[in-house]
Amino acid sequence: MNTLVDLDPQNKFVVSTRVRCGRSLQGYPFNPCLTEAQYKEMEEKVSSALKAMSGELKGTYYPLTGMDKKTQQQLIDDHFLFKEGDRFLQAANACRYWPTGRGIYHNDNKTFLVWCNEEDHLRIISMQQGGDLKQVFSRMVNGVKEIEKKLPFSRDDRLGFLTFCPTNLGTTIRASVHIKLPKLAADKAKLDEIAAKYNLQVRGTRGEHTESEGGVYDISNKRRMGLTEYQAVREMQDGIQELIKLEEAA
Repeated sequence: MNTLVDLDPQNKFVVSTRVRCGRSLQGYPFNPCLTEAQYKEMEEKVSSALKAMSGELKGTYYPLTGMDKKTQQQLIDDHFLFKEGDRFLQAANACRYWPTGRGIYHNDNKTFLVWCNEEDHLRIISMQQGGDLKQVFSRMVNGVKEIEKKLPFSRDDRLGFLTFCPTNLGTTIRASVHIKLPKLAADKAKLDEIAAKYNLQVRGTRGEHTESEGGVYDISNKRRMGLTEYQAVREMQDGIQELIKLEEAA
């Protein structure tokens, strides 16, 4: 952990930093096979565990079922609210009984977030403005440990932590930044070359299957399996530092 840093102390390039992981609860199938009763039961367990959070992680759980318009709008404005699954998830039958059993938790500072029963049983997210990767990763690790004290996770000795989408298996870690690279944006070949060298995924800021807007990219680690959580995050850090050097030199 000590070799993780603030990627951009001057705040010139990195807009925000985010680290997330996925977890499945032991004893429950993936979304397409869940019954309505199981969705409700899981949400009850998850919300109870989250309501016991303290310190920096203390916050509020918002069930999607029966959510009032004011709360809904606030969560949309904060970019926290997830919508019913896209066509890929719908085709996989992962959105049944929507919005039953779904909900969102965030801490009072809005830097720690948990999605209940979106694509995975749990998506645990730590994020903040700027580039302090060490702080963001530490917060996520603390959050995962706290939740795990109350809810056992599904883990396989060979595959690691189990998730609905096979691309997340293993560490399930996705460490990402929204980063301004206007000069490199004009040299996509160079950007792709560095991304390949450091196993980075480059996409638009609106998520998967989107383009960059105004030279701002969402860049994350690509590998989740066959390495530790720390290595996955470190790979992203090394790649981003290299990209910042190139942007400054361009």
